[in-house]
Amino acid sequence: MKSAMPGLFVVAAALVDRDGRLLVQQRPEGGAMAGLWEFPGGKLEPGETPEQALIRELAEELAIDVEEACLAPACFASDRIGDRHLLLLLYVCRKWRGTPVARHASALRWVRPVELHGLAMPPADKPLIGLLEALV
Repeated sequence: MKSAMPGLFVVAAALVDRDGRLLVQQRPEGGAMAGLWEFPGGKLEPGETPEQALIRELAEELAIDVEEACLAPACFASDRIGDRHLLLLLYVCRKWRGTPVARHASALRWVRPVELHGLAMPPADKPLIGLLEALV
């Protein structure tokens, strides 16, 4: 019987503006997957629900405030990263307070869903593009 790989639970938001564009952020140099574009979010901390973690991460990374009621669960992705198994929970968010700023990312970019195919993204984010094209 195989032993289970340690899990890595991550939440992310597909922030959708009034023009139907999505916000992606570029991972900073010097870290894992540097230079790749991703949906904003991060790891769950002990005792947090996915929604609490995402609200915290969006405030820390983008300086925006999001209400839990504005987070709509959309889909998930599953991937192996090294010796751990990543489970990425993606939420769609169309309403927030504040203007997103890149606090930890190298850059932010608003893109149409179809443009995501042309961006270098982490493997776990790629399968989410088709669903976002259908949703937005």
